[in-house]
Amino acid sequence: MLTQTISPVQKTVSVIPANPKTLREGVRKKKLRVAAYCRVSTDQEEQQSSYQAQIEYYTAKIKANKDWTMAGIFADEGITGTSARKRTEFLKLMKLCERGKVDMVLTKSISRFSRNTLDCLGYIRKLKEKGIPIIFEKEGINTMRMASEMTISLLGSFAQAESESISKNVTWGKRQSFKNGKVTFQYSRFLGYEKGEDGKPKIVPEEATIVKRIYQSYLSGYSIARIKRGLEAEGIPSGTGKKVWSTNAIRYMLQNEKYIGDALLQKTYVTDFLTKKSKKNQGEVPQYYVTGNHEGIISKELFNLVQEEIARRASKRKVSQKATKTEQGKYSSKYALSELLVCGCCGARYRRVTWARNGKKKIVWRCINRLEYGTKYCKVSPTIEEYKLQDAIMKAICGFVEDKDELIDTLEHSLRMALNAEDDTIDTAAIQTRIEELNKVMLDLVELNSRSSASADYFDQKFKEISDERTALQNRLRDHEQRQVIAQNSNARMNELFEILEKANFSLDEYDEALVKQLISKVTVVSAEKIQIAFKGGLEVEQTI
Repeated sequence: MLTQTISPVQKTVSVIPANPKTLREGVRKKKLRVAAYCRVSTDQEEQQSSYQAQIEYYTAKIKANKDWTMAGIFADEGITGTSARKRTEFLKLMKLCERGKVDMVLTKSISRFSRNTLDCLGYIRKLKEKGIPIIFEKEGINTMRMASEMTISLLGSFAQAESESISKNVTWGKRQSFKNGKVTFQYSRFLGYEKGEDGKPKIVPEEATIVKRIYQSYLSGYSIARIKRGLEAEGIPSGTGKKVWSTNAIRYMLQNEKYIGDALLQKTYVTDFLTKKSKKNQGEVPQYYVTGNHEGIISKELFNLVQEEIARRASKRKVSQKATKTEQGKYSSKYALSELLVCGCCGARYRRVTWARNGKKKIVWRCINRLEYGTKYCKVSPTIEEYKLQDAIMKAICGFVEDKDELIDTLEHSLRMALNAEDDTIDTAAIQTRIEELNKVMLDLVELNSRSSASADYFDQKFKEISDERTALQNRLRDHEQRQVIAQNSNARMNELFEILEKANFSLDEYDEALVKQLISKVTVVSAEKIQIAFKGGLEVEQTI
């Protein structure tokens, strides 16, 4: 028998080198579908020419590259870059990218692509996941080759800061015009006035008659809905020329100080430069009241009477659901205490009630929750006789007469001490300079990052250190600005109280409704024997009943 000897097979690995030429030829077979996005943000003539120039530039650039094919030029004209929702062409481009119709996007700079950092990063990530690079020409960035996302985040934040700066400049310009007493009219929607030859509001007699009718009807007891029905029944057109009137428009007319020749400026303000959302100004920013700006249609006396009637009607809350704990019930602002007196137990208002026992009438004040729901929500609120309540309030007010000057000094000192509790002597100019220095350092790092082969972690750490310092300085500036606003508002309230105290006649022996409304912001019933009075300047005192 023959025996075979099997030699072990030696494993070998041979390298078959890649053929770059073949690879390049394969790539050439498919041209890149390249799209460009451009945008200008104003309607100025110079910017419009820039808009056309950008379109022509990208059209020529894409056609000049033999490896590229045109996927489209997408241009938004005269639209803000802070919100993607308002940019229709931008959104079209993004949809095409999502559908795989675009291989690469060209754009001039990050600020042209988006000034909202979150939007910018969101779209970059989406396109990066699909292998679609965005080329930012000004910054020299290809999003598929970035060492770190921190680079684009920082540049995006600069673009957003630029947009915020522009928004602040516009806001500053508006506030300066407010400060200078510049009043604007929307004549096309404003019943009673037209633009005169001198540029000032001019009364339209026929429309002024309608305005006077609305005011007089409301003061006579007509509801806004009834006034609306009457105007529509007679075919009288509204301020916009329509035969159908809006109840909100009538309400706005009844409260518009422009009808007495005055103007309150900055009734609203923008809360977010990104969304452009506005909010009713309730003391957050300064307001400016212009007196005698133009000829009035309504007398100031009639206007003030209408405002009082509006307040009186608004103070009447409908009792609809017994199970609502926050229900305040009906009350009348005919009496100052209807608006000021609250229960220390449940926080509801007190109501004026007439008791009739054994043929005798007695006026008392009771908690509305206690009246409407028994002891369900309020168990211990006391009933207080009106004359005792009024006597206690007048005693507290007349207590000022003992040493009014000392009280004013004490109030003034306390408020200023509270406002200056934190060190408010910061050098805002120095902080702003430092922030600008940090911005420059960040930009230098971004440029270095795009050219360096160093790891992303190194640049991330440097970016974080600078970003943290910059954020801390920005927060310090913002806190300083907020304290300044608080100081202005507090000083205004303090001065108002001092002026009333200086003019007040403290020799009065009888309860004075007008004086109570002027001086007091709130009266809390603590117990059957004690109330707490909060004055408009911030002073609070307890007074026995």
